[in-house]
Formats: sequence, structure tokens, C-alpha cells
Amino acid sequence: MAFLIQLRLRIGHLMVATVPHRLSVNSHADVIIIGAGPAGIATAIAASQRGLRTVVFDARTPPIDKPCGEGLLPQGVATLRDLGIQLNSDLAVPLEGIRFAGGECSAYAKFPDAPGFALRRVRLHQLLVERAIEAGIIFQWSTRVTKIDSRQVTAGRMQIPYTWLVGADGQNSFVRKWAKLGPVRTNGHRFGFRQHFRVRSWPNRVDAHWGRHCQMLSTPIAAHEVCVSVLSRDANLRISQALPQFPELAGRLRDATPVTRELGNATSLNRFAAVTRGRMALVGDASGSVDAITGHGLSLAFHQAILLAEAFERGNLAHYESAHRKIAVMPALMSRLMLMMDRNSWVRRKTLHLFENMPDLFSKLLSIHTGTVPLSSVSHGEMIGIAWKLLRT
Repeated sequence: MAFLIQLRLRIGHLMVATVPHRLSVNSHADVIIIGAGPAGIATAIAASQRGLRTVVFDARTPPIDKPCGEGLLPQGVATLRDLGIQLNSDLAVPLEGIRFAGGECSAYAKFPDAPGFALRRVRLHQLLVERAIEAGIIFQWSTRVTKIDSRQVTAGRMQIPYTWLVGADGQNSFVRKWAKLGPVRTNGHRFGFRQHFRVRSWPNRVDAHWGRHCQMLSTPIAAHEVCVSVLSRDANLRISQALPQFPELAGRLRDATPVTRELGNATSLNRFAAVTRGRMALVGDASGSVDAITGHGLSLAFHQAILLAEAFERGNLAHYESAHRKIAVMPALMSRLMLMMDRNSWVRRKTLHLFENMPDLFSKLLSIHTGTVPLSSVSHGEMIGIAWKLLRT
């Protein structure tokens, strides 16, 4: 299976790499996007759906990988559908819910209305590229933007005027630095490492195993393949070193065979005072990020993409600035809660006991986490009751 996936990706890579350039020197673009990760391509698709001529620059070539848990929450799946990408069991593994485990405690909740999905990050990227090409988006692969001004971008011999400029170029965004947007407000800088294993079988859910100063996540991404990742504040902690803390997961992986090498990346809760300036806007990690433990990263980026395209259509980026701030509230809150569980063993122990003893509460919190139920549905009385039960557990 892994060989067939890689073969399809190589064929897709050749297809993308051989698409002829349709961008001439000094030709005008309605939207220029710098960065062709999932956030940048999703924004390109959303802009193209509104009839905007869109050009995407990236110094890399597809498929582009990034270490992550490789699961998509239901709202991310729904947003992908709005962009013209329909995930199903032929393309990805349906995820029924999320399980928290720590010590002798375990709590499980199903996604309330629709499943999540999981698939290799490179496969997701390829699906986005294929959809973007179908939508008529112009890609400039292996092309580094060297200069930006208020009217045009320069890349090699090309100087391309634009109406709107988008920075989708990650946490160290070149576009954000040019626009002088910052400084960043960072909370909980951590590190994640990911590896894939061939297994006999695996439950169709995300398992989050909570240990001392680290978490391990497992997500099935194919019939006989699982993505395992570790998150911690220790840049040197690797999967094999963390596994002894988690006997259940170690037992499941005892006969598993690694099929990829271990890759790592930094993760944190980052916020900026503004994500727009003039005719420029930021999306994805360039506009801020949440800790990977929340699983919100891709879903948030896809939602931002659609909101930004709506702002282009209105001719007013203030709409995006406001909406971006609003949709970031819940993921940021969840990041803080989970980082508190990571830092404080008492909070972690009490919380996991509470979730185990009150599965309906865990289910409701998952519904809030996935956006199915608004936070406003929880009354002040309920919040006080939860805090009291937490203290008494």
C-alpha cells in the first residue's frame, strides 16, 4: 500500500512539474500567494472560485511534506468539501472520535455529526494541487520571491503587479517581516516528531496518550498504517525514548515496522496583533498558530482561506481581520487548556479522572472543540460546576 501511494505521488509530482508556465513577465495577477502549503493552496482555490486570477509562488516542488499528526477534524473536512475536495474512505481513513488516555484513566468521545479523516500529509497536498490546477491556478514552483513592494513582487526576471498579496509562508514568514506585522506573542514553544508504522490493524480514532511532560498521538492513515507522533518541550525527545512511558501504545507497536524516517517540527501558540496591512494578508501559520495537540491547524487554515477570499470579493480586508480573530478564539483556548495539562501533573490527573467519570462532559467538550456546539452553549453555572467537580475529583 505504501509503495502504491508513493508511486501515485511520484506520478502526480511529474504531472505538476510538467504543467507549462502561463505567467509572462509583468503580467498582472488579482492575487499573488507566496507559499504553496495547504493554507496557500486553499486560499488560491477559494480566490479562484470567486473569479480571481491567482498565482502561487513557492521555492519548493510538490508534493510538500510537513511533520504533523495527519488527522483532520470534521470542520476541516467540511471546508475542504467547500473547496471542491471530497474526502471519502477511498482516499483517507474515517476517524470516529478521539480518546484521551493517561495512567489508568481513559475517556473516549465520538465526533457528533460527521467523521474526521486522516491521510498522509503529502497525499493531502497532492489533492490540493490537483484541485488547484483544475481551478486554473498558476503555480510557479522552484521560484523564490526576492523582493516585495506595495505594487508588485519580483521573482527571478519576473515582476508581477498584484491587487492582493497573501503571505502563506509559514511561521518565519518573509511576507510578514516585509509588512512589519508583529511582534509575535508566543505561548508554550514545543517540539513534535512524527513517524509512520506498518501495523496489522488500528482503531479508527485518534488516541492522545498523556504522560509526564509529553504526549504521544496515534492516527491511522491507511488500512495497515499508523502515524505516531510525540510532542514535548524537549527538542531531543524522540518517539523511541518516549514510548516506555506509554505501555499500551508500546504494546500495540511491538510488532510494527517503521516505513518512514522520523521527522520533526516546532509547534506553539502564536498570535499577532494584526494579520493584514494595506492590500496584504496572512494565512495559515504565517498568521499565527495553535499547539499541534489541538489538531486544529489545518481546519483553521482552510477556514481562513475561505474568509480571506470573501474579503477579496468585498474589496475590504477588515472583514478578514475581524473574522480571523474570531475563529482563533476557541483553538487558542483549547491550546491553553491542553498546555496547562502538559505543564501541571495535578491538573492533568484530575482532568483525565473527570473525563473518565463523566463521559458526557468529555463528549460535550469535544463537540465544542470541533465547532459543532458553540462555547456559549455552556452556561456560567455549568462552568462553575465543571471547576468544582475538577477540584473534588
